[in-house]
Amino acid sequence: MTSPLIQIHRLKKHFSLEKSLLKAVDDVTLDIYEGETLGLVGESGCGKSTLGKMLLRLESPTDGHIHFDSLNLAKLSSPEKKLMCRKMQMIFQDPYSSLNPRMTIADILKEPFNIHSLYSKPELEKEIESLLSLVGIHFSFLGRYPHQLSGGQRQRIGIARALALRPRFIVCDEPVSALDVSVQAQIVNLLKELQAKLKLTYLFIAHDLGIIKYISSRVAVMYLGKLVELAPTEELYKNPLHPYTEALLSSVPVPDPKQERQRKKIILPDEPIQTTGSTRGCIFSGRCPYAEDICHNIRPKWREISTGHFVACHRSAPPDSPLKVLSD
Repeated sequence: MTSPLIQIHRLKKHFSLEKSLLKAVDDVTLDIYEGETLGLVGESGCGKSTLGKMLLRLESPTDGHIHFDSLNLAKLSSPEKKLMCRKMQMIFQDPYSSLNPRMTIADILKEPFNIHSLYSKPELEKEIESLLSLVGIHFSFLGRYPHQLSGGQRQRIGIARALALRPRFIVCDEPVSALDVSVQAQIVNLLKELQAKLKLTYLFIAHDLGIIKYISSRVAVMYLGKLVELAPTEELYKNPLHPYTEALLSSVPVPDPKQERQRKKIILPDEPIQTTGSTRGCIFSGRCPYAEDICHNIRPKWREISTGHFVACHRSAPPDSPLKVLSD
């Protein structure tokens, strides 16, 4: 494993509601290593996108620290923040709404360079053509508007825009969920090719566990603002330790009908209850099929069970482990 490019320590994002507090991201500690793709999965509303936006400073943290290449992002001056924007970019979920419908493709791709005052006009023309070549779009598309492109073509333009300033880190916020299935594989393969060619680091947010398995080197599982499990991809899929991870993986369809019929599926009761205050025990205990008294009363510790495999669950604690009776 290389050195961490991004270090997240006890990161929190709370929103004040009328009579309570919504914990969108709650005490997340995580490292993202240079050159890797970290997959982030979980149900809608669990805080995945909020976490991604905080890394790019599109959302301000309530508490905690984010370091990019050892620089504390909260302590940067305005010029330093602008320079940091060139190193961190985002690919948005919906290519239909993330591109300005009143701008041509040429104007959309020129905008990042104009904001940062990069390149003369002749150099800019070459740079734009180079970007289009990277994402597989012909330069004749430059005069078109977003509505004249297909969904896959628009997302390629979104990727080109994210690559314009040659970033090191990209948050991919469900970049294929709004696309046809036939196009999804093309975009995921393009992202993998670009990562290898440009030495990019990705945080890949998605619901589709099949895509996450294909593109990610490690996977983090998020539930109601907290990380509940983190492991190398193969390890997580073969040996899930958290009941929530087990339930997510059991929902992934298997191509073989015989295997699909024989497979055990875990059906969780009810919908997740968003935490608006302090919870004594495990946040998943209300839906967990294995919950015991300790789960309802004591918050499980985040600990490393095997090399690189972290989990917050009392079931994974060794018998008579003192960790099993410690709270946060």
